[in-house]
Amino acid sequence: MNNILEVNNVSKSYTDKKALDDISLSVRPGEIYGLLGPNGAGKTTLIRIINHITAPDSGQVLFDGHTLTADDVVNIGYLPEERGLYKKMKVGEQAMFFARLKGLSARDAERSLKQWFERLDISDWWNKKVEELSKGMAQKVQFVVTVLHRPKLLIFDEPFSGFDPINASLLKNEILALREQGATVIFSTHNMSSVEELCDRITLINRAKNILSGDLRQIKQQFSNHTYQLSYSSESQSPAQAISSMVHNMEDKKADNLGNRILSFELNSPDMRRDVIAAANSASDIIAFEPILPTMDEIFVQAVNQTNK
Repeated sequence: MNNILEVNNVSKSYTDKKALDDISLSVRPGEIYGLLGPNGAGKTTLIRIINHITAPDSGQVLFDGHTLTADDVVNIGYLPEERGLYKKMKVGEQAMFFARLKGLSARDAERSLKQWFERLDISDWWNKKVEELSKGMAQKVQFVVTVLHRPKLLIFDEPFSGFDPINASLLKNEILALREQGATVIFSTHNMSSVEELCDRITLINRAKNILSGDLRQIKQQFSNHTYQLSYSSESQSPAQAISSMVHNMEDKKADNLGNRILSFELNSPDMRRDVIAAANSASDIIAFEPILPTMDEIFVQAVNQTNK
């Protein structure tokens, strides 16, 4: 499968500041790819290069198998963190303006816009001025304008900023639906819970360098400290004593209203998992046994702190 986007050894400097330092990544068709990093890490510079707004000092960007050119921008939909709507224009008029810029006919633009406005519950705002919109409403309008022409690659920079939980969930579902329809998404955010919900793979940039890339599940396994939890019936004996020689940092607590309990611990050695299960089963009525994987928040902090030393 050819990658829809390849960034190969890209570097970019502004005066004496290195914004990107030998960055490489690849985005596959039909995936949601997380572009992460602290403020000032270089994410925005990379997004600007992908959108052909600025050029790298060195390296190469390939789009759909060829060197990225200005003509490819029509196949990229970009929702920037800093929104840009004309406050005095009417919402529908402005949406039509942007749709026509993307190459849609007036008839197709109006039909598609009306459908999207209805889906996102903003139809009543068609004849209102942009300055009358709340921040969340304005973001919905820009989201529609970004995806309307069905580009091959969508880039969302902090798309949920300013949204309440209900509208954030609505937009997440729309992004997942777009992926199901074949869209490829680059998703830049500081909200790690959204990354866990949406992203297939990620790249984490810090101080202009790519410090972590890969499949989200594999990265969580990579940062695992071999912590596990097992659930057991409170009507049976605790397995703590039976496994105590093979684990450390044990914590035993009530799990639910049914009276079940959870025992969490770290293995003394990764190879002891089977032995721990066997010992626990012999001592108690075991309901479940599963790893406790680190959150993306924890991984983000750990990886960034390691490179800041």
